[in-house]
Amino acid sequence: MGQSLYLRCDPVRSLAYTSLGASYVALGTQLTTAPRIYFIQNLTNATLMFSYDGVNDHFPLPANGFRLLDVCTNQIATQGFFVSAGTQFYVKNVGTPTSGSVYLTVEYAKTTA
Repeated sequence: MGQSLYLRCDPVRSLAYTSLGASYVALGTQLTTAPRIYFIQNLTNATLMFSYDGVNDHFPLPANGFRLLDVCTNQIATQGFFVSAGTQFYVKNVGTPTSGSVYLTVEYAKTTA
């Protein structure tokens, strides 16, 4: 019998608007797995900027916007386009939020024999 893949989800990573500022802050902990899908929701009332390295701006999300990246749902466990384990997401203000939070949901594949 071959390997099966099961979709699993890390606990959500989040930051309240009160934790955001003009400099980058880590959005939760580093990824412990290589996600197949990640979903970032900016549920604040201001535009936020995101970074993969905490230095360079990589993508903005408007108020109440989201980014859904399905990097390799239909690939096998060891081949495909992955965000690497150990990646840390960072976020900072572009506007000035007065309410809400930002969330990162990570889904990964778990194999069994």
